[in-house]
Amino acid sequence: LGSVIAYFTSAKFLLYLGHALSTWGDRMWHFAVSVFLVELYGNSLLLTAVYGLVVAGSVLLLGALIGDWVDKNSRLKVAQTSLIVQNSSVILCGVILMIIFLFKTQLLTLYHGWLLTLCYILVITIANIANLASTATAITIQRDWIVVVAGEDRSKLADMNATIRRIDQLTNILAPMAVGQIMTFGSPMIGCGFISGWNLMSMCVEYLLLWKVYQKTPTLAHKSAKVEASELKQLNVKKESDMKPAEGVQLIIEKDVTGFEPQQEKEVGCAARIAEPFITFRDGWVAYYNQPVFLAGMGLAFLYMTVLGFDCITTGYAYTQGLSGSVLSLLMGASAVTGIMGTVAFTWLRRKCGLIRTGLISGVAQLACLILCAISVFMPGSPMDLTVSPFADISARLFENEPLPTIASPEPEMIFATGMPNLLNGSIAPANSDPEMSPEPVPLISVSLLFAGVIAARVGLWSFDLTVTQLLQENVIESERGIINGVQNSMNYLLDLLHFIMVILAPNPEAFGLLVLISVSFVAMGHIMYFRFAQKSLGKQLFVCHTPDPKAAPDSSPPGNTSTV
Repeated sequence: LGSVIAYFTSAKFLLYLGHALSTWGDRMWHFAVSVFLVELYGNSLLLTAVYGLVVAGSVLLLGALIGDWVDKNSRLKVAQTSLIVQNSSVILCGVILMIIFLFKTQLLTLYHGWLLTLCYILVITIANIANLASTATAITIQRDWIVVVAGEDRSKLADMNATIRRIDQLTNILAPMAVGQIMTFGSPMIGCGFISGWNLMSMCVEYLLLWKVYQKTPTLAHKSAKVEASELKQLNVKKESDMKPAEGVQLIIEKDVTGFEPQQEKEVGCAARIAEPFITFRDGWVAYYNQPVFLAGMGLAFLYMTVLGFDCITTGYAYTQGLSGSVLSLLMGASAVTGIMGTVAFTWLRRKCGLIRTGLISGVAQLACLILCAISVFMPGSPMDLTVSPFADISARLFENEPLPTIASPEPEMIFATGMPNLLNGSIAPANSDPEMSPEPVPLISVSLLFAGVIAARVGLWSFDLTVTQLLQENVIESERGIINGVQNSMNYLLDLLHFIMVILAPNPEAFGLLVLISVSFVAMGHIMYFRFAQKSLGKQLFVCHTPDPKAAPDSSPPGNTSTV
């Protein structure tokens, strides 16, 4: 009984609990805000698209600056500030949305509708601030605090990373379902109120949990800039010793939480202050490029350039192929299960083969499963037809002076069940909703192979994601964790943004097969980058599997190799 109580009061468990609360609120908000924006703007995707573009662009441009702020301030200050800003922004957004839902008719008549437009801009701006604060929270907790709590025990760090990902997988499915039911049986306004209330309570509990974790882990009060004082050995000792000051970020030494003394700022001119964010942005990207794990991070980022996931694009395509919302919900549940299996596989493979080889095995497993997706493009039932112009539908409507397609008013339970409106044919319509008017049934061989590959590939995907995450945790010096992971987030958003641009350029279902092939190619390129990283790190011992010491480096380097892994 004492051991059980000790576990539930440990810093590790409190960190899990705080992350679960934070992630649950995030997932509810990210799901609901898209539905709210569609509902508010006459069932059009315009506001949702603008919101997605603003969020991606902001993290892309400000990721390095956010990370630099994380590095230059005490851990507790960063965690508490980002927590308060994030939750307060969501609460404020919820209140504004409730006002818009209540008085939308009146707002439309005031100042020719400009007041309502101002409200939309305000909602998107505040929601974007919440997302930026969420990014800061993720960097400081998942990339820094977790390393300090784990100490020098790499097996403990791997187990904690895997547990964090399992929490993510469960909340990705359960949180949207929960808020979707509230919005279905209540109303969008009730949904806004529920999310605002949840974030208010969650903020107080998370604040307390952060303070408890901070108290239970005294090392969190110290931020050393020295390489030898960091928790874990570095991957490339030679690169660290040869690094010039201009190649990295200015190293900040934090004494402790009570005696934290920031460096005295020198008197600088106005031009220098204006230029400082741009210099930080440049230095962040240069530091990222100079990291020994640069290729591994790039490999992970390339995995974001894909339509092979359960986002609105792939789910919209599935609707055109005859899959119903209930079937898609089951498939999403299956993908969560395989994702959790990936976290289990990661911990087992790491113990048996070491960290770097785990990434190689995970990459091979993911690519092997995605071959099914590539095969599905050429199977019966695939609508792939490259003779159809991607802009045929848009051009026809423009020349005929017809309005571009918007989302027809769907049944609420369909949107709230899956959260994935059909973006490919311009409207949401349940498959075969009218038996008398429905076309001949589409063979399901192609779409079945597609989703079989996508679901099976989640095992390798999440195992690979955990591998690169831990490589970044172990091999980025403590003083640069924030800025390096901020740039990594920017890279991820950049490739994710490119995948949406790719869909905009080829939005028809007939071109989806081409998008699948391009996606598989980018995933393959990402794993080739990782293979090159592994080859440089391990040399001739790349394919020699062994059981590593849990507290030692994840893999042994060959004699004469400058890398100590």
